[in-house]
This record gives sequence, C-alpha cells and structure tokens, in this order.
Amino acid sequence: MTTTNQALADWVKQVAELTQPDHIHWCDGTAAEEQQFNDMLLADGTYKKLNEQTHPNCFLHLSDPQDVARVEHLTFICTENEIDAGPNNHWMAPATAHAKMDDLFQGCMQGRTMYVIPYCMGPIDSPISRCGVEITDSAYVVQNMRLMTRMGQAALARIEREGGFVKGLHSTGELDPNRRFIMHFPEELSIKSYGSGYGGNALLGKKCHALRIASYQAKTEGWLAEHMLILGIKTPAGKQHYVAAAFPSACGKTNLAMLIPPAGYVKDGWEISTVGDDICWMRPGEDGRLWAINPEAGFFGVAPGTAEDTNPNALKMLYQDTIFTNVAETEDGQPWWEGLDDRTPKTDWQGRPFDPANGPAAHPNSRFTVSAKRCPSYSPESESASGVPIDAIVFGGRRASLVPLVTEARDWEHGVLMGATVASETTAAATGAVGVVRRDPMAMKPFCGYHFGDYWGHWLGMQEKADHLPKVFTVNWFRKDADGRFMWPGFGENMRVLEWIIARCQDQVGAQETAIGHLPQVADLNTDDLDMDLGVLDQLLTVDAAGWQKEAESVTEFLAEFGDRVPQALYDQLQTLQAKLA
Repeated sequence: MTTTNQALADWVKQVAELTQPDHIHWCDGTAAEEQQFNDMLLADGTYKKLNEQTHPNCFLHLSDPQDVARVEHLTFICTENEIDAGPNNHWMAPATAHAKMDDLFQGCMQGRTMYVIPYCMGPIDSPISRCGVEITDSAYVVQNMRLMTRMGQAALARIEREGGFVKGLHSTGELDPNRRFIMHFPEELSIKSYGSGYGGNALLGKKCHALRIASYQAKTEGWLAEHMLILGIKTPAGKQHYVAAAFPSACGKTNLAMLIPPAGYVKDGWEISTVGDDICWMRPGEDGRLWAINPEAGFFGVAPGTAEDTNPNALKMLYQDTIFTNVAETEDGQPWWEGLDDRTPKTDWQGRPFDPANGPAAHPNSRFTVSAKRCPSYSPESESASGVPIDAIVFGGRRASLVPLVTEARDWEHGVLMGATVASETTAAATGAVGVVRRDPMAMKPFCGYHFGDYWGHWLGMQEKADHLPKVFTVNWFRKDADGRFMWPGFGENMRVLEWIIARCQDQVGAQETAIGHLPQVADLNTDDLDMDLGVLDQLLTVDAAGWQKEAESVTEFLAEFGDRVPQALYDQLQTLQAKLA
C-alpha cells in the first residue's frame, strides 16, 4: 500500500529517514492483516493467548511496570505563544519541542518495523469525522488502533480525497520514564509521543487527537470536542432522546453509557442504547440543535470494578475478540481483576505468582480494548453520518458532600459555569496521588488543547451558532453519609435521575428553584421499588447555603488562575449565585 497524497508520502519518507526502521508496513485494516499481527504478537511474547473455550480470540498484554497510566506532567501543548496553551497545560515552544523529540526519534526504529496507520475518527462518511495517520513501531498499538478507530484502506481513501490529516508520530523508544514525552502541536495538527506504550500515551487517535488536537480544531471550526459519553434513552411512548455526559476517568462513565435500567423500567418499555462511552464531537445542525458522533469505534475501558452487578453490558462484551492489558490471570487462563468475582488468580499483572503482599492482582488502571459493536446495548446510530441530536448535557464528578444528586442550570451561561467549575476526586487513571479533590472543567483538565479561558468562551459562543442548545445538568452519584457510606445506590438506579432530566427537557415536570439551580421535588423522582430510605433523598436534594458560599469563594479563586481570558459572563453568573445564596 502507498498513497497518492503527496504530503503524506513526503512525511512518511521524512520519518523513515529520521527513525531508520528496517521495514515499513502500511496498515490496510483487513481481517487477514489482523490475524497476521495477532500471530506475530503471540510469537514474540507481547501477547499471551487466553482460554480459547471461555474467551475466544482474546489476548493478555503485560506492559512495563513503569508504563501503566497517562503521564500528565510529561504531556505538553506546543503553541507559538505560551499564553495560548493556558495555565491548564504544560507548554513548550514548538521549535524546542520538535528538536527535543527529533533527537529522541533519531534512529529509534533500527531493527524494528515502522507501521503507518491511516485512520478515521468517526464514521467514514460523516462530515463531523476527522482523519489522521499514526506512525508507530508498536504492533500492539496497531492492534488497539484497529479496534478503537476506523483504520485502513477506507480511511486512507478519505485522506486522499480531502487532503488534510492529523499527523501522529509514536515510538515506544526504550520505555525509559526519563525519556518519555507526549508533545501536541495544535497549530500544526500534529502529535509526537515517545517512550510509552500505554494507551492514552500511545494510541494517538484517542486522547491526543480526539481531544487535545480536536478541541483546538473544534474552536477554529465552530464545534465542540468533548470528554463525554453519548447515551440513547427511548421512552415507553417511543420517543428517542440522547444525552451527552462528562465525568473524569474512572468515575462511572462507562457504567452510565451502558446502563441497564431497573426491572420496572424495562417492564414499562424504557430502552437504553450506547453511542459512546468516552468522547463526543458535537456540531450545530441546520435545525439549531447540537448533533453528535462518537469518534471512536471501540472501548478502552478500566477493568477493575467491571462486574455483573456494576456493568453487565460491559462484562458481556469481554468474552471474545478483546485485548486485556495489565489484568491478572486465573489457573485456567482466564482474565481476572478485582471486583470481577471471588476466584483467586494464579498470576498478577506483572506475571508473578499472585501474592496479596504485592498489592492488587490486576493493576488499578488495567484495561480492556474491544469493538463497540460487541456491546449488547450498542446503538446502530453510532454509524450515522449525521450523528444524533443531543437533548441534555450532564456534568458529574465524585463529591462526598455538598453537591446535590441532580441540578439543572437556569440557562446555557449558568450551565457553562457549572461545567467549568465541576470538581472530582482524582483516580488511578492518572499518575500521582489518588483521592485529591481537584476542579476538572467539563472533565477536560488533562485534555483541553488550549487556554481554558478561551475554551469557556468558545462554549459560551455556541449560543450564537445554535438556537436550540441542550439543557445542562450536574449530577453527583457519590455523596456519603456521616459513616462514609454512599447515600445513593447508583448504577442502574441512575435511570431515575435520567428520567427526570428527560422530563425536564420535554417541559413535562416542575422543579424547585434554588440558589444553585433547579432541583427535583422528591415526589417528581420515580421511587417505585427503590430500595433506600426515601428520607435520604431529601438530604440529597438539599442546598447547604453556607457550604455553597465557601464553594463560590473557591470557584472565584479557581477562575482567577486563568487571568483575563476568563469570560466576564462566568463572573456574572458567579455573582448571581452569590446574591441568591445571600
């Protein structure tokens, strides 16, 4: 395979001259190629075949113990002007970054094969989709990109038709943590990643392209690239709705995307479908609504905690055609992780005999990679070229106190403030301390490719591009009582909150006006067969004015970190909040 796109051909030639691979392989995306790569990865020990009876065509990959998560401190946005990257990003001058990376890439593929992966983020024929090419020396990355993107000949044909594409250059290098960098050049639509084989650092179509570069593309082209799931909800009356929701990693996003409603809802005829679990690209349609696609073709999910009682749909996907990374293994060659069941694994995520003294058997950020089409709740609309119309946007995070179960914004500008100041506790998905509360605007803190002030301004500016914008809500499934127990059952019961959200979008139910926004009346939430003390719902829907005054002060300090690029409209909304609290 070669290309008629001269810019692509020239770039591949330049990279080959720099990295000096022994061979160059253009990926065509065929089933025969997939089999060839699986055989190769098994032969060189990168893959281990799992139990063919219980998990046909499933593989286990154990990565370097020092290469198991995103490395935000080594991730840079490289814009000509430092201020454009914003205080939310680490910045490096493009010339400096290119020189540093090219020095690392010099000769790094000697003795290796260089793989050229043309891919499309989103349905091949969607006007919302965007294409890229990743060059890598990792066959493991190729196999993950095969599941996560529309990869191969059809993507190359679109690139040749359109001309433009995002350039991504990746090498695992020596897997030395001291020689590991992920550089993004949004003004050039390019990415350079060296020294890691881990998903978010190495699968350049994912966070690097679909969020950091795409968020910049979206700003310049007038759309939104967001860290959001897309969920379909069909009412018993047959009306189809779509919700986009943003949660930081490992805060239940995949669980919500694949939600199974309580039995009473299923009996009544409610249906849930999954369009995406992680990334959402939205653009204004001719009807004034936001239309969204999931740019990904697969799921790169966190394994620990995925179980029959938490996410049965996710679990059902994982018995065939799945890549498991850094999970444990049972005596009979099945993948295992904490929360799955009560079996004891034979080996841990480092391939050692399992010993509880060594810590968890599966790494807390161990992963599965699987095609979205394997999901029982998969929506065929995932392949729709036009995307799906979004009725509601939901922001959430882990807050043990203060934040109510669900709050509706008064209007779009209030909703942008709510999204911009949402906070959550950190998780194992990123390196560093776990359990620290940090503000994570729109769940985009690690992923926004430019200054947050400009990003919020772009969100506010959507009012001029679309006149039927979605209603905005915040949710908090994670409130705890004085004894540290979760007050809300979560998981499938979150359907009760979604029902209220959809009813609000249809103006079918009222709300109580509060200083922080519109909250449900307890009587307006469906509590049929809800196994909890309904008195707790009153607590979950109460506004602690003193606590929110402190929150408003904290928010003011947070916004000030972003200087004079913060839109005045957010400060106006904050003053309104403080006045209502007073």
